[in-house]
Amino acid sequence: MATHAAMPTRGRTGAGASERRHSTLAWAIPVTLGAAYGLYASFILRNNGASGGRQFWYGLICAVVLAVLCFGLGRIQHTMIPLVRAVAYGALTAAAIGLLVGLTDSSVLRSSALGLAVGLGMFITAFYIFYTREKT
Repeated sequence: MATHAAMPTRGRTGAGASERRHSTLAWAIPVTLGAAYGLYASFILRNNGASGGRQFWYGLICAVVLAVLCFGLGRIQHTMIPLVRAVAYGALTAAAIGLLVGLTDSSVLRSSALGLAVGLGMFITAFYIFYTREKT
């Protein structure tokens, strides 16, 4: 007996069938990084005498912002050339570290210098990794 041509298939069909679903690691890594960053920012504020409410909300906002930025960068990183991708990772790292150092009541010069130094190290490391693993 012949099968009908319009046999239903499993899975998604239609206009969105070619869209990729997010893997578990695509959201688990940014959420973990954001949570660790938010907890550390909250810890720094607590050591500087901030109230519990201010400390909680600042840590939560930092965690959400970093997680969203990491998730967004992870989603678009494959559309960039290795140099631009490394610059993006370096800039995100520099901004994150600069903010954490700035929370310790350090000078703007010190937080900027430390953020730039760590961001430059991230840029060099990321560029090396992306350039050596580039598919030609």
